[in-house]
Amino acid sequence: MAYAITQTCCNDATCVSVCPVNCIHPTPQEREFGSTEMLHIDPKTCIDCGACADACPVDAIFPVDSLTGGRREYAGINAAYFADVAPPEPAPGSPNFHTWGEPSFERSLPSDFGPLRVAIVGTGPAGMYAAEDLLLHTKAEVTLVDRLPTAGGLVRYGVAPDHTATKKAGETFARFHSHPRVRMHLGLEVGRHVTAGELAAHHDAVIYAVGASTDRRLGIPGEDLPGSISATTFVAWYNAHPEVAPDAVDLSGERVVVVGNGNVALDVARILVSDPDTLAGTEIAGHALAALRRSNVREVVLLGRRGPEDAAYTRSELIALKHMDGVSLVVDDHDPRIAAAIDEASPRDKAGALRDVARERVDWAAAPRTGRRIVFRFRSAPVAATGDGHVAALRVTGHDGELDLPAGMALRAVGHRGAPVPGLPFDETTGTVPNEGGRVPGRPGTYVVGWIKRGPSGGIGANRRCAAETVGTLLADAVAGALPEPTRKPRAFRRLARARR
Repeated sequence: MAYAITQTCCNDATCVSVCPVNCIHPTPQEREFGSTEMLHIDPKTCIDCGACADACPVDAIFPVDSLTGGRREYAGINAAYFADVAPPEPAPGSPNFHTWGEPSFERSLPSDFGPLRVAIVGTGPAGMYAAEDLLLHTKAEVTLVDRLPTAGGLVRYGVAPDHTATKKAGETFARFHSHPRVRMHLGLEVGRHVTAGELAAHHDAVIYAVGASTDRRLGIPGEDLPGSISATTFVAWYNAHPEVAPDAVDLSGERVVVVGNGNVALDVARILVSDPDTLAGTEIAGHALAALRRSNVREVVLLGRRGPEDAAYTRSELIALKHMDGVSLVVDDHDPRIAAAIDEASPRDKAGALRDVARERVDWAAAPRTGRRIVFRFRSAPVAATGDGHVAALRVTGHDGELDLPAGMALRAVGHRGAPVPGLPFDETTGTVPNEGGRVPGRPGTYVVGWIKRGPSGGIGANRRCAAETVGTLLADAVAGALPEPTRKPRAFRRLARARR
């Protein structure tokens, strides 16, 4: 019986590297890699060895005959990926239907390549993939620095608590925290406790993996009213981020409007209407669980500027919503183009996945119905948040003109944005540090990785390739003699860190 990849696939391609029959696609060498939402196992080629399941850092791979509930769909999803392209017949005696790519060796280090001292600022996925690469492939000594008192970054504070399998990626990274060539300094902030110059003086190279810590704005009147918050704040709230107060979120209203329809928006909607008892066994913050038990929220509206065919969420996250117990899904049928897009879409498309979801012309003047539901309102954009001292409604566009959606909270989930790093150049337009393959021009020995390098796109697994590029650039500079010599001894930074904190 073949294996199948399911919802929590992180696309880091660890499974690809261990498959003995090359049945997991797209691979990092294929054009589709990075544009598909998940990887897929060809059931005709899979030999049921289980190597991929053992290697998967997020427990996303299971035998097809063990799939239950919402996971059952993934047997067909995996097989359908290979249905459009008929593979050639295998050679006699060979189970392999797929052509192996030519081996490539992108790095070449001299035999006398010595150990480097590398500081990595940020302990999220991007920083830890870079640390893993250096520790496994060189003799580097790595200093991990994080401004927060707990390591983990996006995995710890950005993944929804009910995505327990995705959070397991943190365990994979955590094994490097106690590596004999690693020193970790938590609660140490660059620009506050130490400067970029001081960090550079103690290391051969510094890699900044600080992510995108702020959110994008809507730029509409009333956006700063109480009751209008960002998804960044809401996610940090339910994940017990130390910089977000336990009372930062008010759930006294019956309806919440979420502007955006990416995966973060779906996470927020799912948490708001979940049965609190299903969250009790997760890592959700205690104050958030208590607030959800008292919550009056019965309806969450997901507002999308474009149609269902252009939704930013992944199909797998939408499928998960459809299997929530006690929660109904509705598409607001206010624009005839919405139904047309759904009806004309392939079942494998995002719009097609909404074909079995109820449609109705929602009466927004009425109170939310009894029960819990999520309403998809496509082709509608926010115009203003209104209310006297607190958000009472969100004014939006529609097929028949503007209207007010009464709501106790307006939550923007329109993307993250990087923040300037003290001592480094910053591009205000892209919200990133300008770089060339991870190298910061004009700053010898300074590099970036992750969202601060490429912008806030891609999930956990996308950071593996991003880190490989940055580390490759760093090592090439080291071989070329382009890294500045540290002016301080290794133990001096530990003393400095202790003193400054």
